[in-house]
Amino acid sequence: MNILNNLLFQPAQPPREKKQRRGIEIKSQREIEIMRQAAKIVATVLKEIQEMVQPGMTTADLDAYAEKRIREMGATPSFKGYHGFPGSICSSINNEVVHGIPNPKKVIRTGDVLKVDTGAYFQGYHGDSCITIAVGEVTPEAAKLIRVAEEALFKGIEQVKAGAYLLDLAGAIQDHVLGNGFSIVEDFTGHGVGRNLHEEPSVFNFRTREMPNVKLRAGMTLAIEPILNAGSKFTRILSDKWTAVTVDNALSAQFEHTVLVTEDGYEILTDRSKV
Repeated sequence: MNILNNLLFQPAQPPREKKQRRGIEIKSQREIEIMRQAAKIVATVLKEIQEMVQPGMTTADLDAYAEKRIREMGATPSFKGYHGFPGSICSSINNEVVHGIPNPKKVIRTGDVLKVDTGAYFQGYHGDSCITIAVGEVTPEAAKLIRVAEEALFKGIEQVKAGAYLLDLAGAIQDHVLGNGFSIVEDFTGHGVGRNLHEEPSVFNFRTREMPNVKLRAGMTLAIEPILNAGSKFTRILSDKWTAVTVDNALSAQFEHTVLVTEDGYEILTDRSKV
């Protein structure tokens, strides 16, 4: 979840958010172990949601399930109340890019491209991840968009190791996305994650000189989250002050993992294949 464009419209952070320290935090082994647990909760919830989604359900159904499961596993939902956000998940369908608010009137239908983003706060640390689900049979264009979005995430993750730079992973993501004929949303980026849901650095998905090209160090924990549109890269925010949609009504897809930087590579903390 990245809410940089929403902060001007929202009230102060809830009490559980720690005061943001300056600079990028390097996690200790104790902190990393706690983050593994937080991330495992997130991965478990998303895997279960992916398996349970059916046409006819509502996004509020998914939100209630996610909150119940997060709390059953001893954590609290990272998103609920964060800068005023009302849900435990962000649920964004089709042309909705990010930060869709769960709604009992929002019915999931066959052919939908459904993004589900959630986080868990466990013993003082957050895990954060997003998946895109093809609901039933989707169009070939939608299927390709979803596939390329997930591939782009892993193209970026594969660049992660101590001594690499953010532009290494940003460039790998950008090349794969543009090479497949899609656009990259630039209004939202990934981020550091740990004691706070959003920490430094901004983890961008495209080549830029406007953000610091940070050198990665072992112990950094990053939420890497490329967002792809089938049409224009530009978005607009709806009147709810949260939901971002494509300006041309084109489809959008997103995948996100919380990733630990190691000396010789990376560890995907929110790996759903391990839960």
